[in-house]
Amino acid sequence: MNNLRPLQIEPTVKTPKINFDPEKGVLLMSGRSMPENVLDLFEPILDWVEEYCKYPADTTTLIVKLEYFNTSSAKCILELLRFLEKARMSNNNILVKWFYETDDEDMLETGEDFSEIVRVPFELVPMPPD
Repeated sequence: MNNLRPLQIEPTVKTPKINFDPEKGVLLMSGRSMPENVLDLFEPILDWVEEYCKYPADTTTLIVKLEYFNTSSAKCILELLRFLEKARMSNNNILVKWFYETDDEDMLETGEDFSEIVRVPFELVPMPPD
């Protein structure tokens, strides 16, 4: 049983909205991620995900709706995906829903790249541009 509290971080111009609900098994990241100090943002996120993956919900869905993220953020997102990959190797149901705007080839390709790096099911979800 997981006694983690939900993790909620409000977005800023340079950081994403984070809404991780351990009971529902829904982890949402949305917005933009280009923080001044990537560790200030991602260290608590990665600590939370590492702890969550010890006793995850029956099904865990990571929903990524990022319109932009920098290279430093990409490394941290990959680390987050690695935690989910380990949980999946322990027979947990894990799914990543990677949203991208239909005119954003870079975000689609990044989702495809991540899906080839980690052994976690990915659903690439097109959405209309703003």
